[in-house]
Amino acid sequence: MSNTSVSGLPIGRGLIYLIIAGAAWGTAGAAASLVYRTSDMGPVALSFWRCAVGFVLLLAVRLLRPRNRTAVVVSEPLGRKALRAGVTGLGLAVFQTAYFAAVEATGLAVGTVVALGAGPVFIALGARLTLGERLGRGGVAAVAGALTGLAVLALGGQGATVRPWGVLLALVSAAAYSVMTLLTRKWGRDGGTDAAATSVWAFAVTSLSLLPFALAEGLLPHTADPVRLGWLVAYIAAVPTALAYALYFAGAAAVRSATVSVIMLLEPVGAAVLAVALLGEHLTAPTVAGTLLMLGSVAGLAVAETRGARREPLSA
Repeated sequence: MSNTSVSGLPIGRGLIYLIIAGAAWGTAGAAASLVYRTSDMGPVALSFWRCAVGFVLLLAVRLLRPRNRTAVVVSEPLGRKALRAGVTGLGLAVFQTAYFAAVEATGLAVGTVVALGAGPVFIALGARLTLGERLGRGGVAAVAGALTGLAVLALGGQGATVRPWGVLLALVSAAAYSVMTLLTRKWGRDGGTDAAATSVWAFAVTSLSLLPFALAEGLLPHTADPVRLGWLVAYIAAVPTALAYALYFAGAAAVRSATVSVIMLLEPVGAAVLAVALLGEHLTAPTVAGTLLMLGSVAGLAVAETRGARREPLSA
């Protein structure tokens, strides 16, 4: 009986990776808010710098990491590596840029609900149609609970304005995220892929894709406190970018796609907690209710995932 996925990563460790990645992503919004307060840096420029610096950090770790002679070396054709890095990098660029544009067009609450809420639905349908993955009744209930919690968390007590163009951009963001997640899972199931290499070169592609737009927006910001700005950008590039995406790509290759999408909803939970703790926002009943609903759904799916991993070898 084994809890190890086809990708070689144990299911339990993959779940832990995804939980850490989701929590780390949740800190990016608060850090970005502090960047905007400290300087006139725009969202596209910030996305470029987080990806470019993240690429440098991941590449440095990969080059400086001691080689383990007993580890299994993943041998993969160059063309396949380039395809995975290119598709993943473009998916990241579209996902982030469309989300920022949606928030600007229709507001943070509606943009977040549509982009993050549509993601699990797209992924569940895509995983069923292309990967043959079934959620089951418990999984459907967990996804529904998570989406309800997301809506309560983001929309509760706020005057939200729905604009069709912003909703469309949010759906584009969700679609790009879904494609990226499904392909990562498919490649992980097929085996013979290097998640670390995918992370490194995907960020290179994303940085190059965002560079023209960042130049048009203004690549170098003006600030009265360059040291603080530097530390904030370095944190965003290191923790919710380089670390989080490296863990995400590794975990997403080992865990069912629908489970991945729901665990990643920890991002708005972390953002809400930090908004209350660091940015002075008030703790409201919708914040508490939405957080509890989403955490309960994540816990339920995590338990179902590990139980399913135990049953699969027996059914095989």
